[in-house]
Amino acid sequence: MSASPALPCEMWFDFASPYSYFAIERIEPLARQAGVRVALRPFLLGPIFQAQGWNDSPFRLFPGKGAYMMRDIARLADKYGIGYQRPSQFPRMSVLSARVALLGQDQPWGRNFCRAVFRANFVDDLDIQDQDVVAALLDGLAQDGPALIEQACRESTKEALRRQVDRARELGIFGAPSLMVGSEMFWGNDRLEDALQWAARGPAAQA
Repeated sequence: MSASPALPCEMWFDFASPYSYFAIERIEPLARQAGVRVALRPFLLGPIFQAQGWNDSPFRLFPGKGAYMMRDIARLADKYGIGYQRPSQFPRMSVLSARVALLGQDQPWGRNFCRAVFRANFVDDLDIQDQDVVAALLDGLAQDGPALIEQACRESTKEALRRQVDRARELGIFGAPSLMVGSEMFWGNDRLEDALQWAARGPAAQA
């Protein structure tokens, strides 16, 4: 008897989120091992926070929590063996990168672009909102950086990202990364393995 197919899985992430960075760096080998295909879904946390009445990142609104998070990130980077340098600006604006990632979310270059953006932010301390920085990342992936940036700046792409944020809100997403397996949500880098295990169970997970 053949095994049941895995459930669809989506990972929703924000380029300003260090925990999303760790999840992106870890997910590919873990997903292959679990036999699960994960679709990447870039979005923006800012509008989600604003809807909750926050006018800034909770890690700046609550300094004690922010200080703990920065130490936690450094520990996790060491645990995973993932390169990390605390950005000189945190959280960093990432709207342009999110729009480009949205254009590439179902394209072969999309995953590598997402990893490149996260590394630019959390390893190289580069401004991932800067058009020259983003164009260079795309050129490094053999993509036409200026053309994709021009497309990302069109009103149609801006509207598509707004719809992506609306979809995240409809799903009940309140933080990043969030993994959706059907209607089941798993929030946080530390729930990555749980989400993949749930997806790998296939239809039995929904019974």
